Amino acid sequence: MTGVVAGIWRHPIKSHGREELLRVPVTEGRCLPFDRKWAVAHEAAKLEDGKSWVPCTNFSRGAKAPKLMAISAVTDEVTNTVTLTHPSQPGITINPDRAEDHARFLDWIKPLSPTDRALPERLVSVGRGMTDTDFESISFINLASHRAVEEKLGREISPQRWRGNVLLDGFAPWEERGWIGKRLRIGEAEFEVREHITRCMATTASTRTGERDADTLGVLNQNWGHQDCGVYAVVTKPGVIVREEPVEVIG
Repeated sequence: MTGVVAGIWRHPIKSHGREELLRVPVTEGRCLPFDRKWAVAHEAAKLEDGKSWVPCTNFSRGAKAPKLMAISAVTDEVTNTVTLTHPSQPGITINPDRAEDHARFLDWIKPLSPTDRALPERLVSVGRGMTDTDFESISFINLASHRAVEEKLGREISPQRWRGNVLLDGFAPWEERGWIGKRLRIGEAEFEVREHITRCMATTASTRTGERDADTLGVLNQNWGHQDCGVYAVVTKPGVIVREEPVEVIG
């Protein structure tokens, strides 16, 4: 079973912008470099010691604030800055590790946040990617499964709604559901597939407008009896992922 890497994406600030990459190194046991390096804690967050991973319910995210889904990001790893853009307001460049940039960021993001929810309060970083899993994961999306959802919706939607790191093409629809416990090989890198990705309301919002406009969850449940799209994996062998590189599923 072989396919190809059709796209590589990371999300430097959790739920606040996506960034396309042509190639990226991967390290054993780690998520993509700068992927979800920062997260936006809201007013009701329970961060315990503030130095450890906590569930996504503690952060401002697309499931509760759909306008966040339309944010794009560009990271400058040399200067440790992130430039964020959104169709409804001017862009902003910040260094999320600088306290003096936090107030500017919060002023920028609050108009995109619903007022009937806990509002964003501060940027946090804990020394590892704030992935949706309690282990550092890389998410893989099978574009054939994405197209199957589009067919049932009756229109095209962006695969970025799934917020995956690596988009795969060349596999059969839902083939990835049989990958749990198997390994993926891309170049020299290898990944152990751990879990299905159960989807939330974030996927119902357009990545172009930030408006809820597609019943992705209903389509998944009604047609396939589950609410999953994609899989989480862990890097077991380091290497470099390159777009259009072959992908092999191994036992």
